[in-house]
Amino acid sequence: MGHDAAQAATRLSDPARARIDAVLSAVDVELDRAYPGDRAEKQPAHTVYVSAADVDADTPGTWGDRASAIADEAAAVVADLDRTGIASLVQARLRSQPIEDLRIDLEDGYGWRPDVVEDRDARAAGRTIATWSARPEQAPNAFGVRCKGLGATERARGLRSLELVLDAAGGVPDGFVFTVPKLRAAAQVDAVVMICEELERAHGLPEGALRFELQIESPQAVLGSDGRATVAEAIHRGGPRLTGLHYGTYDYSAACGIVSSQQSLEHPVADHAKSVMLVAAAQTGVWVSDGSTQVSPVGSAEVVEAALRRHHRLVTRSLERGFYQGWDMHPGHLVTRWLAVYGFFRSAMSPAVTRLQSYFDRQSSEFVDEPATAQSLALVVLRGLSVGAFTEADVLAVGPRCSAAALGELRASGGVLG
Repeated sequence: MGHDAAQAATRLSDPARARIDAVLSAVDVELDRAYPGDRAEKQPAHTVYVSAADVDADTPGTWGDRASAIADEAAAVVADLDRTGIASLVQARLRSQPIEDLRIDLEDGYGWRPDVVEDRDARAAGRTIATWSARPEQAPNAFGVRCKGLGATERARGLRSLELVLDAAGGVPDGFVFTVPKLRAAAQVDAVVMICEELERAHGLPEGALRFELQIESPQAVLGSDGRATVAEAIHRGGPRLTGLHYGTYDYSAACGIVSSQQSLEHPVADHAKSVMLVAAAQTGVWVSDGSTQVSPVGSAEVVEAALRRHHRLVTRSLERGFYQGWDMHPGHLVTRWLAVYGFFRSAMSPAVTRLQSYFDRQSSEFVDEPATAQSLALVVLRGLSVGAFTEADVLAVGPRCSAAALGELRASGGVLG
């Protein structure tokens, strides 16, 4: 740079710089508030929904046993889908902790029952949750309930059930979250926050103890009448209490006029809704979960095979598109959930670690990775470690500098090495 150019680069006065900094500093504060980044907690690979009429403290183990039996009966299909040699890991998972996250359903999967019956089942759900909290062996890491929604006809029943669950659970156990179905307006989130505050006050619970998820199953939850993305506004109204967004496959598709035979996780209307959810939640700390498939591996060997292959394909497709969580509705879904999750991350590990090792070493390679790419590579390895798809020893065998601690630091630093 010549002398004149160097002088020109410094002609901004101190007052001018101060005016610019005043504007941008305020923007910095707002961006840091609205987009705090990923949560430190581990996102579950799935959420299992079980009707409150059918669940008990033994449900995770029972589902794991049924899933293991289905895997054994369909061993040839499992072997064909197992491209990375993880079938034994899947079986071990089905025996140890088959379900990471479970919602006891008092909404669509439960239906409308006499008040005395739902009262009884809500209390039983609370006692089951208390048991899981006290005896974590084989219990889900996280659990909660889906009560009826915020509409005029169902909100009184939903509130009553939620309160009965909390009473029977003895408070808010670690890992508890409740799912709010059928969001249609961002202002409804204000009411959910109010519900949390009032329940905490009424029951002597710690402030901020209650957390919730929003179920995105109506077009209005994605695009409002004013043309704005309702879900984006809902996230920021929810604040730290809001932990996740769950896509509701069938209600959403039906509301968009999609005929039942075409409703699925891979329909274009589903892809659009989930893409909006993913963008709205990016860097907010709110997790996004894909929805469910209604096709279960039940029936003849041919029907079971088709269902297993379909679910494996759908889970893999979701993972490839950045949806690391999804719903499972049948024990057989656990087989292909873990097969797809482990297979996806094991396939991604070696190429990612090889590139990260070069990034750490600053060596030339066929890839010239930027800090954001290094962050993404670290994230896929850390996610694979967190779900148990491979061990840190497996990672270090490929990249000696790629310890979990080093990858965590890289992820937290924005990909910039010191």
